[in-house]
Amino acid sequence: MATYDLVVIGTGPGGYVCAVRAAQLGMKVAVVEKNATLGGTCLNVGCMPSKALLHASEMFEEAAHSFAKMGVSVSAPKLDLPSMMNFKQQGIDGNVKGVEFLMKKNKIDVLYGAGKILGAGKVEISGNGKSQTVDTKNIVIATGSDIARLKGIEIDEKRIVSSTGALSLERVPEKLLVIGAGVIGLELGSVWKRLGAEVMVVEFLDRILPGMDGEVAKQFQRILEKQGFAFKLGAKVTAVDASGKTLKATVEPAAGGTAATIETDVVLVCIGRVPYTDGLGCKEAGIALDNRGRVQIDAHFSTSVKGVYAIGDVVAGPMLAHKAEDEGVACAEIIAGQAGHVNYDVIPGVVYTTPEVSSVGKTEEELKQAGVAYTSGKFPFTANGRSKVNQTTDGFVKILADAKTDRVLGVHIVGREAGEMIHEAAVLMEFGGSAEDLARTCHAHPTRSEAIKEAALAVGKRAIHM
Repeated sequence: MATYDLVVIGTGPGGYVCAVRAAQLGMKVAVVEKNATLGGTCLNVGCMPSKALLHASEMFEEAAHSFAKMGVSVSAPKLDLPSMMNFKQQGIDGNVKGVEFLMKKNKIDVLYGAGKILGAGKVEISGNGKSQTVDTKNIVIATGSDIARLKGIEIDEKRIVSSTGALSLERVPEKLLVIGAGVIGLELGSVWKRLGAEVMVVEFLDRILPGMDGEVAKQFQRILEKQGFAFKLGAKVTAVDASGKTLKATVEPAAGGTAATIETDVVLVCIGRVPYTDGLGCKEAGIALDNRGRVQIDAHFSTSVKGVYAIGDVVAGPMLAHKAEDEGVACAEIIAGQAGHVNYDVIPGVVYTTPEVSSVGKTEEELKQAGVAYTSGKFPFTANGRSKVNQTTDGFVKILADAKTDRVLGVHIVGREAGEMIHEAAVLMEFGGSAEDLARTCHAHPTRSEAIKEAALAVGKRAIHM
């Protein structure tokens, strides 16, 4: 029977990063993976493949609509969907092989099968009719999350799909109905919109991107509508009739009222994700879950069972791969007796559409609710030189700073490459920097990032180019 210092259950970004850090700290480590490939949802059916399709579909649309105005003449692009899917698969394969390499490099044992915690220090791994039990000093639960399902609507991954099925459609639907106006629904909706689908988004709330800054969400919705998205807000899909050639979705006002029928070819259910603990043996092992099915942990990632820890989507907090990675590193360091730490106030979030949306820190709504006095500085990309010459002027940068101390509390960006631009704000906030610090930092010209400097200047009512 093998004995380890640490066994990590799950090899998504949280799990494999935790394992690598633990190995760096001198521990004997094993990871448990129930699927045939490492990398979890993110690498196989989530973040990575969706980014491949977002990039490919953006290039397709650029060739069709933007090249000519730049003086680049090409014939109308033709979509070869199987080749695009092959491009996506190549990206998945490359990343999965990268994780396999990291396991070998760090001498981490990979145990394939479903992991079950039998109690403190014991993990059972079963699959392909075999079963083995390993002894370990510590266990980290990094089992991630699963798609949330809508009652009465059965996902077949052919016509009624989750995010997984939406990454592998065999043809472009004429009409796509997206249930949920969160990050995943808008990203995948934009892929198929660019490739030729009519996209309608139904959202229970009266706004898109719940949890993001309200002003950002409003402007972003207008941009998407300009691109051809249709939105039905404050509405819910109560049933989908799949008996005919087309799907018939029953849509009602969220507050109740007269139902309408929407005909569509594909329905994409994107109403969020739920923690995945199936078969883990939490109840039998005495590991406490909260009322939302998440593993309960303390400030050091410890569960109610000594020596068992949990990180990532399976615990409270934003379901983001980079949050899971940071928790994985911190958890490994705590197990090794070091002072691991995650700053939950500085975790960026990105919507990888075109343009992108990114944010870090507090929204205006959160600051108002907390009674925090703040100042705001905004700068539009219409006034940014690089954006003007590239004719990509949609969006703006908004910086929120403490009214007394000028410390930056939140930064929100709608615009091209917003996901790359947000990190200078994250670094500044990690060091407790002020809007003036940002405003006095020299930015290269001409870059889109100058809009961040200008927004920081605008906090003090002294933007130069506006």
